[in-house]
Amino acid sequence: MSKPKVSIVMNCLNEEMYVQQAIDSVFDQTFKDWEIIFWDNASTDKSAEIAKSYGEKVRYFYNKETDPVGKARNLCISKAKGEFIAFLDCDDIWMPKKLEKQIPLFEKDPDVGLTFTDAIFFSEKGDICQLYKKFKPPRGRIFPQLFRKYFLCITSVMLRKTAIENMSWFDERLNFIEDACFFWRLAYKHKLDYCDEPLTKYRVRFDSGTIKDFGCLAEERNLALQTLREEFPEIDEKFSRDIKIYQVKTNAQKAINEWANNQSSKAREILKSTYPKSSLIYVLYLITFLPRSTFNYLYILNHEIKNWVNWYKFG
Repeated sequence: MSKPKVSIVMNCLNEEMYVQQAIDSVFDQTFKDWEIIFWDNASTDKSAEIAKSYGEKVRYFYNKETDPVGKARNLCISKAKGEFIAFLDCDDIWMPKKLEKQIPLFEKDPDVGLTFTDAIFFSEKGDICQLYKKFKPPRGRIFPQLFRKYFLCITSVMLRKTAIENMSWFDERLNFIEDACFFWRLAYKHKLDYCDEPLTKYRVRFDSGTIKDFGCLAEERNLALQTLREEFPEIDEKFSRDIKIYQVKTNAQKAINEWANNQSSKAREILKSTYPKSSLIYVLYLITFLPRSTFNYLYILNHEIKNWVNWYKFG
């Protein structure tokens, strides 16, 4: 193949149930100048057979060991030949005009390093919500807004490759917010733009690691903040208010984890020492007086009524 315009990063670990639908959604794109970098992270099902059946536009790589998702994505990016890099997880889907709509956003402004689209969150039961139906994200130099309220869906993201050439990519120490940390760092230095159309479908799966390993989030948020401080020493002075908001949410994660592990008194101590106080902190403080079994009930109820991402990751 000649050098494509877009390299599409697909990391796969035993996704035979969904991977064909994901790849088909790329082949259905109205914009045709692309390649798929398919990184098989030691799958044992028929994912490899499915990926290889598409021919040379799917560049297949097999990894003998299962690496963490951040490392796998970095390895995949290292193989990319395109001017732009897009991400498509094997259980998600693109709408046909996604690439066609995003590329002009880069072409009209050379300072744009990342673009994204609106997204539909769905499950086996059907559509759950549209990510930006009520909340319209800002454009341009939006690091503080993105840092306070992370609102990107990685399946919708496209990067300008030159924007990431002189920086490290996904932090391989992180397993749950490796994408957020990477895109925060990119947003610190570059403009972001978005297409206000739902051109991505993100599959909500209740067996995902982010749900089962809820307690690791606070630790990773602290590590991500440390990374930002090391790369941008002036960040505390420039964005002190935003960092305080970030730390309040990190403490909220810590408290929820303590409560979920039958440590209600520890949870309340964390919340009492958190400043500035927010409505979230006051509500969580009251909730910690409820029995541990309430955690499971509220967690499940939240999944059924409202998009869980808004509460757990984007909130």
